[in-house]
Amino acid sequence: MHYYTPESFSEASKLSANAKGITRFLAGGTDVLVQLRSDIITPDVLIDIKRIPDVKKIKKNPDGSWFIGAAVCGAQLNEHAEIKSDWPGVVEAMDLIGSTQIQGRATLVGNLCNGSPAADSVPALMAAGATATVVNSSGSREICIEKIPHSPGKTTLSKGEVVSAINLPAHKPNSGDAYLRLIPRTEMDIAVVGCGISLTLKDDKISEARVSLGAVTPTVILVEDAAKAIIGKQLDEQTLEALAEAARKACNPITDRRGTIEYRTHIAGVLAKRAANIAYERARS
Repeated sequence: MHYYTPESFSEASKLSANAKGITRFLAGGTDVLVQLRSDIITPDVLIDIKRIPDVKKIKKNPDGSWFIGAAVCGAQLNEHAEIKSDWPGVVEAMDLIGSTQIQGRATLVGNLCNGSPAADSVPALMAAGATATVVNSSGSREICIEKIPHSPGKTTLSKGEVVSAINLPAHKPNSGDAYLRLIPRTEMDIAVVGCGISLTLKDDKISEARVSLGAVTPTVILVEDAAKAIIGKQLDEQTLEALAEAARKACNPITDRRGTIEYRTHIAGVLAKRAANIAYERARS
Protein backbone atom coordinates (compact mmCIF):
# COMPACT_ATOMS: atom_id res chain seq x y z
CA MET A 1 0.00 0.00 0.00
CA HIS A 2 1.23 3.49 -0.91
CA TYR A 3 0.51 6.20 1.66
CA TYR A 4 0.53 9.90 0.71
CA THR A 5 0.07 13.12 2.67
CA PRO A 6 -0.58 15.87 0.10
CA GLU A 7 -0.46 19.52 1.13
CA SER A 8 -3.18 20.71 -1.25
CA PHE A 9 -6.36 19.33 -2.76
CA SER A 10 -4.89 19.86 -6.21
CA GLU A 11 -2.05 17.51 -5.25
CA ALA A 12 -4.53 15.03 -3.73
CA SER A 13 -6.56 15.09 -6.92
CA LYS A 14 -3.50 14.38 -9.07
CA LEU A 15 -2.43 11.52 -6.80
CA SER A 16 -5.88 10.00 -7.09
CA ALA A 17 -6.09 10.49 -10.86
CA ASN A 18 -2.74 8.76 -11.40
CA ALA A 19 -3.28 5.98 -8.86
CA LYS A 20 -3.66 2.36 -9.88
CA GLY A 21 -5.88 -0.07 -8.04
CA ILE A 22 -8.09 0.74 -5.06
CA THR A 23 -7.76 4.34 -3.86
CA ARG A 24 -9.16 5.77 -0.64
CA PHE A 25 -9.02 9.20 0.96
CA LEU A 26 -8.39 9.41 4.69
CA ALA A 27 -9.91 12.17 6.85
CA GLY A 28 -11.66 10.71 9.91
CA GLY A 29 -11.06 7.11 8.88
CA THR A 30 -14.08 5.68 10.73
CA ASP A 31 -14.86 3.44 7.75
CA VAL A 32 -11.55 3.21 5.88
CA LEU A 33 -9.48 2.14 8.89
CA VAL A 34 -12.08 -0.39 10.04
CA GLN A 35 -12.22 -1.90 6.55
CA LEU A 36 -8.43 -1.99 6.39
CA ARG A 37 -7.96 -3.63 9.79
CA SER A 38 -10.73 -6.14 9.07
CA ASP A 39 -9.24 -7.05 5.69
CA ILE A 40 -12.50 -6.05 3.99
CA ILE A 41 -10.67 -3.67 1.66
CA THR A 42 -6.94 -3.01 1.45
CA PRO A 43 -6.33 0.16 -0.56
CA ASP A 44 -3.45 0.20 -3.01
CA VAL A 45 -3.27 3.96 -2.46
CA LEU A 46 -4.25 5.79 0.74
CA ILE A 47 -4.34 9.59 0.51
CA ASP A 48 -4.38 11.33 3.90
CA ILE A 49 -5.84 14.84 3.50
CA LYS A 50 -5.44 16.01 7.10
CA ARG A 51 -2.30 18.08 6.40
CA ILE A 52 -4.07 20.25 3.82
CA PRO A 53 -4.75 23.79 5.13
CA ASP A 54 -8.29 24.58 6.31
CA VAL A 55 -9.56 20.98 6.24
CA LYS A 56 -10.58 21.30 9.89
CA LYS A 57 -11.94 24.83 9.61
CA ILE A 58 -15.53 25.99 10.12
CA LYS A 59 -15.93 29.51 8.76
CA LYS A 60 -18.84 31.91 8.36
CA ASN A 61 -18.46 33.91 5.16
CA PRO A 62 -19.32 37.62 4.88
CA ASP A 63 -22.62 36.77 3.16
CA GLY A 64 -23.66 34.53 6.07
CA SER A 65 -22.98 31.23 4.29
CA TRP A 66 -20.80 28.54 5.87
CA PHE A 67 -17.60 26.76 4.87
CA ILE A 68 -17.03 23.35 6.49
CA GLY A 69 -13.67 21.73 5.75
CA ALA A 70 -13.44 18.12 4.62
CA ALA A 71 -11.92 16.90 7.90
CA VAL A 72 -14.28 18.72 10.27
CA CYS A 73 -15.66 16.09 12.63
CA GLY A 74 -19.03 15.82 14.30
CA ALA A 75 -17.73 16.93 17.68
CA GLN A 76 -16.44 20.18 16.17
CA LEU A 77 -19.81 20.93 14.61
CA ASN A 78 -21.67 20.16 17.80
CA GLU A 79 -19.43 22.50 19.80
CA HIS A 80 -19.81 25.38 17.32
CA ALA A 81 -22.65 27.46 18.78
CA GLU A 82 -23.19 29.75 15.78
CA ILE A 83 -23.51 27.10 13.07
CA LYS A 84 -25.66 25.09 15.47
CA SER A 85 -27.95 28.09 15.79
CA ASP A 86 -28.18 28.64 12.02
CA TRP A 87 -28.52 24.97 10.96
CA PRO A 88 -29.55 22.88 14.00
CA GLY A 89 -30.95 20.08 11.82
CA VAL A 90 -27.61 19.54 10.07
CA VAL A 91 -25.67 19.52 13.33
CA GLU A 92 -28.19 17.21 15.02
CA ALA A 93 -28.03 14.80 12.10
CA MET A 94 -24.25 14.60 12.27
CA ASP A 95 -24.42 14.22 16.04
CA LEU A 96 -26.43 11.01 15.65
CA ILE A 97 -23.55 9.18 13.96
CA GLY A 98 -21.81 6.74 16.27
CA SER A 99 -20.46 7.06 19.79
CA THR A 100 -18.59 9.91 21.45
CA GLN A 101 -15.33 8.43 20.20
CA ILE A 102 -16.63 8.22 16.62
CA GLN A 103 -17.87 11.82 16.85
CA GLY A 104 -14.28 12.90 17.39
CA ARG A 105 -13.30 11.54 13.97
CA ALA A 106 -16.33 11.05 11.67
CA THR A 107 -16.79 13.83 9.09
CA LEU A 108 -19.65 15.26 7.05
CA VAL A 109 -17.69 14.73 3.84
CA GLY A 110 -16.93 11.11 4.71
CA ASN A 111 -20.59 10.43 5.51
CA LEU A 112 -21.53 11.89 2.13
CA CYS A 113 -18.86 10.13 0.09
CA ASN A 114 -19.57 6.69 1.57
CA GLY A 115 -22.68 6.71 -0.59
CA SER A 116 -24.86 5.03 2.02
CA PRO A 117 -28.62 5.44 1.49
CA ALA A 118 -28.97 5.48 5.29
CA ALA A 119 -26.36 8.20 5.93
CA ASP A 120 -27.75 10.53 8.62
CA SER A 121 -26.14 13.81 7.63
CA VAL A 122 -27.00 13.62 3.92
CA PRO A 123 -30.79 14.15 4.13
CA ALA A 124 -30.17 17.12 6.43
CA LEU A 125 -27.59 18.57 4.02
CA MET A 126 -29.92 18.11 1.05
CA ALA A 127 -32.79 19.75 2.90
CA ALA A 128 -30.54 22.67 3.81
CA GLY A 129 -29.60 23.24 0.17
CA ALA A 130 -25.94 22.51 0.85
CA THR A 131 -23.31 22.17 -1.86
CA ALA A 132 -19.95 20.40 -2.06
CA THR A 133 -16.74 21.87 -3.44
CA VAL A 134 -15.18 19.25 -5.71
CA VAL A 135 -11.55 19.52 -6.81
CA ASN A 136 -10.20 17.85 -9.95
CA SER A 137 -7.37 18.34 -12.44
CA SER A 138 -9.20 21.26 -14.06
CA GLY A 139 -9.71 23.20 -10.83
CA SER A 140 -12.78 23.16 -8.61
CA ARG A 141 -16.54 23.29 -8.95
CA GLU A 142 -19.49 23.54 -6.61
CA ILE A 143 -22.27 20.96 -6.97
CA CYS A 144 -25.53 20.33 -5.13
CA ILE A 145 -25.39 17.57 -2.53
CA GLU A 146 -28.29 15.74 -4.20
CA LYS A 147 -26.17 15.22 -7.33
CA ILE A 148 -23.46 13.25 -5.51
CA PRO A 149 -25.15 9.97 -4.39
CA HIS A 150 -25.37 7.45 -7.24
CA SER A 151 -26.19 4.04 -5.76
CA PRO A 152 -25.45 2.15 -2.53
CA GLY A 153 -21.77 2.69 -1.75
CA LYS A 154 -21.15 4.75 -4.89
CA THR A 155 -21.09 8.44 -5.81
CA THR A 156 -21.09 10.36 -9.08
CA LEU A 157 -17.55 11.60 -8.45
CA SER A 158 -15.07 10.66 -11.17
CA LYS A 159 -11.57 9.26 -10.70
CA GLY A 160 -9.31 12.08 -9.55
CA GLU A 161 -12.11 14.09 -7.93
CA VAL A 162 -12.13 14.86 -4.22
CA VAL A 163 -14.57 16.82 -2.05
CA SER A 164 -12.68 19.61 -0.28
CA ALA A 165 -15.54 21.24 1.65
CA ILE A 166 -19.26 21.40 2.37
CA ASN A 167 -20.98 24.75 1.90
CA LEU A 168 -24.18 25.72 3.70
CA PRO A 169 -26.23 28.71 2.52
CA ALA A 170 -26.86 31.71 4.74
CA HIS A 171 -29.63 31.21 7.25
CA LYS A 172 -32.71 33.15 6.14
CA PRO A 173 -34.95 35.01 8.60
CA ASN A 174 -38.03 33.02 9.67
CA SER A 175 -36.44 29.74 8.61
CA GLY A 176 -35.87 26.45 10.37
CA ASP A 177 -34.60 22.96 9.68
CA ALA A 178 -34.81 19.56 11.34
CA TYR A 179 -33.69 15.96 10.91
CA LEU A 180 -35.25 12.87 12.44
CA ARG A 181 -34.56 9.18 12.05
CA LEU A 182 -35.93 5.90 13.30
CA ILE A 183 -33.51 3.18 14.43
CA PRO A 184 -34.12 -0.29 15.93
CA ARG A 185 -32.14 0.55 19.08
CA THR A 186 -32.02 3.65 21.26
CA GLU A 187 -28.68 4.82 19.82
CA MET A 188 -25.70 3.96 17.62
CA ASP A 189 -27.57 2.16 14.87
CA ILE A 190 -28.29 2.59 11.17
CA ALA A 191 -31.45 4.46 10.18
CA VAL A 192 -34.53 2.52 9.14
CA VAL A 193 -35.78 5.84 7.74
CA GLY A 194 -34.33 9.35 7.93
CA CYS A 195 -36.02 12.64 7.04
CA GLY A 196 -34.60 16.15 6.69
CA ILE A 197 -36.74 19.26 6.21
CA SER A 198 -35.99 22.96 5.93
CA LEU A 199 -38.59 25.66 5.44
CA THR A 200 -39.08 29.43 5.40
CA LEU A 201 -42.18 31.28 6.57
CA LYS A 202 -43.86 34.41 5.24
CA ASP A 203 -46.97 35.68 7.01
CA ASP A 204 -47.16 32.38 8.88
CA LYS A 205 -47.33 30.40 5.63
CA ILE A 206 -44.54 28.28 4.19
CA SER A 207 -42.92 30.19 1.32
CA GLU A 208 -39.98 27.82 0.69
CA ALA A 209 -39.34 24.20 1.59
CA ARG A 210 -37.01 21.28 0.91
CA VAL A 211 -37.69 17.71 1.99
CA SER A 212 -35.25 14.81 1.84
CA LEU A 213 -35.55 11.12 2.72
CA GLY A 214 -32.91 8.52 3.54
CA ALA A 215 -32.95 4.70 3.70
CA VAL A 216 -36.13 4.35 1.61
CA THR A 217 -34.56 4.28 -1.88
CA PRO A 218 -31.13 3.18 -3.20
CA THR A 219 -29.83 6.71 -2.48
CA VAL A 220 -30.82 9.62 -0.28
CA ILE A 221 -33.34 11.64 -2.29
CA LEU A 222 -34.76 15.15 -2.46
CA VAL A 223 -38.56 14.87 -2.59
CA GLU A 224 -39.83 17.86 -4.56
CA ASP A 225 -43.47 16.75 -4.42
CA ALA A 226 -43.32 16.72 -0.63
CA ALA A 227 -42.03 20.30 -0.62
CA LYS A 228 -44.76 21.35 -3.07
CA ALA A 229 -47.36 19.82 -0.76
CA ILE A 230 -46.62 22.38 1.98
CA ILE A 231 -45.48 25.52 0.11
CA GLY A 232 -48.03 28.34 0.26
CA LYS A 233 -49.84 26.78 3.21
CA GLN A 234 -49.97 26.91 6.96
CA LEU A 235 -48.78 23.76 8.66
CA ASP A 236 -52.15 22.38 9.75
CA GLU A 237 -53.23 18.75 9.89
CA GLN A 238 -54.42 18.73 6.28
CA THR A 239 -51.07 20.08 5.07
CA LEU A 240 -49.14 17.63 7.22
CA GLU A 241 -51.10 14.70 5.81
CA ALA A 242 -50.44 15.91 2.25
CA LEU A 243 -46.74 16.06 3.12
CA ALA A 244 -46.83 12.55 4.57
CA GLU A 245 -48.60 11.17 1.52
CA ALA A 246 -46.02 12.72 -0.82
CA ALA A 247 -43.22 11.28 1.31
CA ARG A 248 -44.77 7.81 1.23
CA LYS A 249 -45.20 7.94 -2.55
CA ALA A 250 -41.50 8.73 -2.97
CA CYS A 251 -40.44 5.56 -1.14
CA ASN A 252 -39.04 2.50 -2.85
CA PRO A 253 -37.46 0.62 0.07
CA ILE A 254 -36.36 -2.95 0.64
CA THR A 255 -37.36 -5.42 3.31
CA ASP A 256 -34.49 -6.38 5.61
CA ARG A 257 -33.93 -7.16 9.28
CA ARG A 258 -34.49 -3.51 10.20
CA GLY A 259 -37.93 -3.22 8.62
CA THR A 260 -40.33 -4.24 5.90
CA ILE A 261 -41.23 -2.24 2.81
CA GLU A 262 -44.60 -1.38 4.32
CA TYR A 263 -43.11 -0.33 7.66
CA ARG A 264 -40.43 1.91 6.14
CA THR A 265 -42.99 3.54 3.85
CA HIS A 266 -45.33 4.26 6.75
CA ILE A 267 -42.54 5.62 8.93
CA ALA A 268 -41.37 7.99 6.17
CA GLY A 269 -44.72 9.77 6.40
CA VAL A 270 -44.62 9.85 10.20
CA LEU A 271 -41.11 11.32 10.34
CA ALA A 272 -41.90 13.88 7.62
CA LYS A 273 -44.77 15.23 9.70
CA ARG A 274 -42.73 15.32 12.90
CA ALA A 275 -39.67 16.92 11.29
CA ALA A 276 -41.88 19.53 9.59
CA ASN A 277 -43.41 20.48 12.94
CA ILE A 278 -39.97 20.94 14.49
CA ALA A 279 -38.68 23.01 11.55
CA TYR A 280 -41.88 25.09 11.59
CA GLU A 281 -41.52 25.90 15.28
CA ARG A 282 -37.88 26.82 14.81
CA ALA A 283 -38.82 29.14 11.93
CA ARG A 284 -41.37 30.87 14.16
CA SER A 285 -39.03 31.34 17.11
